[in-house]
Amino acid sequence: MLGTEQSNVLQVRDLHVQVKTQNGAATLVQDINFELKRGRVLGLVGESGCGKTVTSMSLLQLFDRKTTTIEGSIVLQGRELNGLGDKEMRKIRGKDIAFIMQNPMNAFTPVFTIGHQFIETIRSHKEWNKKQATELAIEAMHHVNLPDPVKLLNHYPFQLSGGMLQRVMIAIAACLHPAVIIADEPTTALDVNNQKKVLHHLDKIRSEYGSAILLISHDLGVISEMADEVAVMQNGRIVEKADVFQLFDEPQHEYTQKLLNARSILHLDEPIIHLA
Repeated sequence: MLGTEQSNVLQVRDLHVQVKTQNGAATLVQDINFELKRGRVLGLVGESGCGKTVTSMSLLQLFDRKTTTIEGSIVLQGRELNGLGDKEMRKIRGKDIAFIMQNPMNAFTPVFTIGHQFIETIRSHKEWNKKQATELAIEAMHHVNLPDPVKLLNHYPFQLSGGMLQRVMIAIAACLHPAVIIADEPTTALDVNNQKKVLHHLDKIRSEYGSAILLISHDLGVISEMADEVAVMQNGRIVEKADVFQLFDEPQHEYTQKLLNARSILHLDEPIIHLA
């Protein structure tokens, strides 16, 4: 038992998130339990509104405490995150637990260059000068196959395509080698070609740095390609959790079966492409 505890970089126990509304408190997610192991990918799947993003926001402690109550335990590398102050969380976010959000446009401030934002992120976590931080940024951008990083650092976000911005965001998330990366629908806004690239880069980060990845998606194709284990969410609860092969071959819960059936109907007419 001890061995498994130690290989868990993130352990979530009895997570319960409530938000105050005019009509009292509404429960957003409840009884959420899962763990992330080093170098493994956990897919969190379910339709819109089922609580996937709420779960990731609570892991990152991004909710306003005045309106939202988070109960339960979120342990990252032996440290309890739930209830940590803003200042402490800012040190952890980006460095130990990184976030790749759905819409890369929202991740960048339009008035600053890519370089400014990238370098500031690095320097907020490392005691480095500007030159060292710039070198790391360039190297990280090379890693995700971005052309001419030196030039790109001088660009503003609007000058880059969605696919390129998404890769910059992955480069920023990966460059500090965090223990955990939360990727919330990282491929939704992208065409198939860029989707493949982004998934390839996430996979590379996982294998090279041993980062554990929580991959949130409603796209079962992405989940089947990337995840080692899958947790299925419905109405704020995890209804099924299994090894990826087991889940796709023998789904136990009727909701999982529905999700898989909906997918197979959609894809019947498409030719199967095998990527070498």
